[in-house]
Amino acid sequence: MLTCFIRYHIDPTKKAQFIQYSRTWGEAIPRCGADLIGYFAPHEGSSTLAYGVYNVESLAEYEAYRKRLAADPLGRENYEFAQRERFLLREDRTFLINASNPVKEGDMP
Repeated sequence: MLTCFIRYHIDPTKKAQFIQYSRTWGEAIPRCGADLIGYFAPHEGSSTLAYGVYNVESLAEYEAYRKRLAADPLGRENYEFAQRERFLLREDRTFLINASNPVKEGDMP
């Protein structure tokens, strides 16, 4: 299992747009096959950092999920909303494994 952490740098004056964007992904991402943990908007501290977190089985499954998301009408609409509203200043993805869970022999990458 891989966990995708997306770190967003957002326009702090457009937090409401990021929250709308997050709620839309809350419907589209699970429907397209990823296990959504959640989207997180700034509350205290930095007003420009936000996160999205979800699980996928593998990088191959991630690629298939991205294709489904790109073909999904709600996914396309949300992407266009972000482009139009310009609240995302930067987006970085990192894939991590949960190293604290016990692993069975042969499960290590």
